[in-house]
Amino acid sequence: MTATAIPALQTRDLTKVYPGFWSSQHVRALDKLNLTVNRGEIFGLLGPNGSGKTTTIKLLLGLINATEGSAGVLGKPAGDQIARRSIGYLPEETYLYRFLNARQTLDFYARLFNMNRAQRNRAVEFYLEFVGLDPAVRRRQLRTYSKGQARRVGLAQSLLNDPELVILDEPTSGLDPLATIEMKKLIKELKRAGKTVLLSSHQLADVEDVCDRVCILYRGKLEIEGTVDSLLEVKDVFRIEGRNVPVDLQVKMVAMLHEAGVSDINPGVQRSRLEDVFKRLVLEKRSAERAPGGPK
Repeated sequence: MTATAIPALQTRDLTKVYPGFWSSQHVRALDKLNLTVNRGEIFGLLGPNGSGKTTTIKLLLGLINATEGSAGVLGKPAGDQIARRSIGYLPEETYLYRFLNARQTLDFYARLFNMNRAQRNRAVEFYLEFVGLDPAVRRRQLRTYSKGQARRVGLAQSLLNDPELVILDEPTSGLDPLATIEMKKLIKELKRAGKTVLLSSHQLADVEDVCDRVCILYRGKLEIEGTVDSLLEVKDVFRIEGRNVPVDLQVKMVAMLHEAGVSDINPGVQRSRLEDVFKRLVLEKRSAERAPGGPK
C-alpha cells in the first residue's frame, strides 16, 4: 500500500476506561470506536461534553494509552515518535509564554525541532504571514494580545514542523465573528496545502462550513458518520430560488403547488446569514478607515 493510500487516522475497537476506586465507578469514556480519516480531508469530530472527543484526541496523540483496541496515525501506531513529528496540535486553550512576543515564541518552538537560525527565521516569517497576524503586534508581548491574536500565534506554532496531520481542538473558541471567518479560511488553506485536518468543535456552523466528513460521538460511542452534504440533505423537500420574481407570479406558483397537493409550503424571501451581514459591515468600515482621508 502506498503512503498516500494509508489513512491519516484509523482506529479499531478503540476503547478507554478510566478506573474508579470501585468497579461501579469505572468510566467508559470511549467504547469500541472504529473510525477512518483519509489523507487530505477535513474531518469533524463532534459530540456533547463527555462524549469522548478529548479522550480520542489524547489517544491519537499518544498522551494516554488505550484500554483495548488500536489507533494508527499516518501508518504508525499512535504515540510513535516518527508519527508525532508529523502532527501539529492546537489545544482548546492557547498556553503560551506571556512575556515573549510572537517572533520569540515561534523561534523558541522552532528550536525544539532542531532548526538552524536560517530555517527558524524563514519558518517564523512564513507562518506569521500565513496566519495573518498583524505586523504591528508581532513584537509586542503576548500578554497584550487579544484572544484572536493569541489563537493565530497558537496555530502558527502548531504548523512550524510542516505537519502532515493537523489536530485542532475548538479553534474558533472565544473568537469574534470576523476572526472566526478568517480562522475557517485558514483551515481551508491547510487542506489546499495537502494537510489532513481533524477538527473538534462545539461550533456546528463552523464545522458545517469547512468539513468534508463528520462523525458524532455520544457517551463514547460512534453514532453517526458521513459527508456533510449527505447528513444535511432533506430528501423530501424541493426548493427553487430566483431573483426579482414578480409578486403575481409568486402567487400563481404557490397556487399551483396547492392544487398539486404539495404540503408544508413556505413561501418567503431569501435570508442572509447574520455572519454575512456582520462580515460585510466590518469589512466596509475597515476599508473606509484605510482609504485616504477616511475616518481615523
